[in-house]
Amino acid sequence: MNTDLLEVQRLEKSFDGIRALADFSCSLRQGEILGLIGPNGAGKTTLLHVISGFLPPESGRVMFQGKDLLGLPAHKIAMIGIARTFQTLRLIRQVSVLDNVLLSFRHQLGEKLGSIFFQWKNSKEQETANRKEALRLLEQAGLSEKANEPAEDLSYGQQKLLSLVFCLAAKGELLLLDEPVAGIAPEMIEKILGIIRDLPSKGKSVILIEHNLDAVMQICDRVIFMDVGAKVSEGTPDEVRNDPRVIEAYID
Repeated sequence: MNTDLLEVQRLEKSFDGIRALADFSCSLRQGEILGLIGPNGAGKTTLLHVISGFLPPESGRVMFQGKDLLGLPAHKIAMIGIARTFQTLRLIRQVSVLDNVLLSFRHQLGEKLGSIFFQWKNSKEQETANRKEALRLLEQAGLSEKANEPAEDLSYGQQKLLSLVFCLAAKGELLLLDEPVAGIAPEMIEKILGIIRDLPSKGKSVILIEHNLDAVMQICDRVIFMDVGAKVSEGTPDEVRNDPRVIEAYID
């Protein structure tokens, strides 16, 4: 039986007097893929920023696995199981693809100076295991041949795919994906959608923002249409696509 993994309650956020989130509430069940659609400026990315700790709201609550996230810094929210991508890809461009993935793993012993001296054996074992897992993830994504190349040498579509691999390496239970297939070739769209579609079977839940409505309709269990920071329509992909308010405001 599905249970709520995330609860967003009555969020308010404004920028220079303009409401980016207007009394916005939603929930996400375990193993669900939720799509957010709407015009530019609808508040979609602002919502992801608030959930992931990059922006504080003026009011409201964000509950993840029963814990209140508001007030926690972004790195602590990432540590408790929320991973995300960004519209602007955040790669270390001169570093190899493999090393970029290795930097995404959580709770690495080598990050603490004391572990280098007092837990060096455990740290080395973890590093070896992480490298093996990173190579496995790159193999699954079709990027293993690029593992030792600088990230900047990947095509834009491959860089988008790599950013999704980062989320998988971080072992997030909730993935927040901001336009994961925007601006890339059709064959890469299908590859990325295939990976996202398979995430619930791996115990992961997803909120994704996407302007490619065909992609949203293919993989999402539920869709929310946002406009001017507010929820306009919510339901199955077919219900939202056929909502006259959505057709009038956006799709037509």
